[in-house]
Amino acid sequence: MTIKGSKTAAAFPARIRLGMVGGGEGAFIGAVHRLAARMDDHYEFVAGALSATPEKAQRSGAALGLASERIYSDFRAMAQAEAARPDGIEAVAIVTPNHMHAPVAEAFLNAGIHVICDKPVTTTTKEAKKLQALADKRKLIFAVTHNYTGYPMVRHARQMVQEGKLGEIRVVQVEYPQDWLTEKLEDTGQKQAAWRSDPKQSGAGGAIGDIGTHAHNLAAYVTGLQLVELCAELTSFVKGRALDDNANVMLRYANGARGLLWASQVAPGNENNLKLRVYGSKGGLEWRQEHPNQLHWSPFGEPTQIIARATGAANASAARVSRIPAGHPEGYLEAFATLYSEIAQAIRAARKGGAKADKAAHFPTIEHGLKGVAFIEAVVASSKKGGRWTKVDA
Repeated sequence: MTIKGSKTAAAFPARIRLGMVGGGEGAFIGAVHRLAARMDDHYEFVAGALSATPEKAQRSGAALGLASERIYSDFRAMAQAEAARPDGIEAVAIVTPNHMHAPVAEAFLNAGIHVICDKPVTTTTKEAKKLQALADKRKLIFAVTHNYTGYPMVRHARQMVQEGKLGEIRVVQVEYPQDWLTEKLEDTGQKQAAWRSDPKQSGAGGAIGDIGTHAHNLAAYVTGLQLVELCAELTSFVKGRALDDNANVMLRYANGARGLLWASQVAPGNENNLKLRVYGSKGGLEWRQEHPNQLHWSPFGEPTQIIARATGAANASAARVSRIPAGHPEGYLEAFATLYSEIAQAIRAARKGGAKADKAAHFPTIEHGLKGVAFIEAVVASSKKGGRWTKVDA
């Protein structure tokens, strides 16, 4: 018997078979990706190389219910084995430390598998360009999880800029302060701090690569402006720390706008205080990640308005990615899930031989990932030269 108005199981597209590299026991971001992938029921997690240590890989996979033959300790073996299976994974989520992003992504792209990669996409622009060319050649999706682009009110802000409601953009100020590395946490053996402060695993950027790249991407996403030049100072305030824990960056945009970016992991009193302010000739916007359901809009000469998610004031871009009624918090996990859902539309279109996905659906790609790595490289180069203005080559 079929309930009136319901769809049969056959009417729903099959879930996307998802694998993961990294994200085993003790890892934070792997669990976030798995939760996000399942939230809107587009994916089924079926395989993983969750650790390079065989025992840990087996424990992690078994704890998550993976079949024993689909638990791997070597990502290359996983790519080859899954590509050979008729029910092999269609996409892989890469949630390893930064230095492993490029080799893992290359292995799965060569195996014909779509890639969903954490940021920064690689540790060098040379690697990022190589992956971009490979993804284009293989006609595969390469998504980068800059998750803050998935927040409804961030999308609302972007639409307002695109509609010209702010007028000509003049000033962009973005900051991302945290305090969790105020002391030398990496010396305690804390895993997340240890790899992020190690140049061999994190790359040339510390705070600028970890959170500064999110701030850069958020500003670019909302404003649509092209960053052409920057002047930066990186500082390691904690004695003996190998990478920066504080970054101050001045920005010059192609349209003549100016900006400031501050990223810090040694700012007591800040947990995850990402904030964006954009000012144009007609008005200004302000959004804070710790209060994500509200956007402050200040039309010039008029009182500041607070636009709330899931209300009649929210525009179409915000409404289409809101899940729950007004007054209920919708934040970090839901924003991640928004990206996974948008990526799912693209993967399902690819199943049909290149059919077009919903025009409104979008997500950061390898192109945006390349811009992020170019930004990090330019910041590091500028700081090494004593804060000299440096071109951003992407």
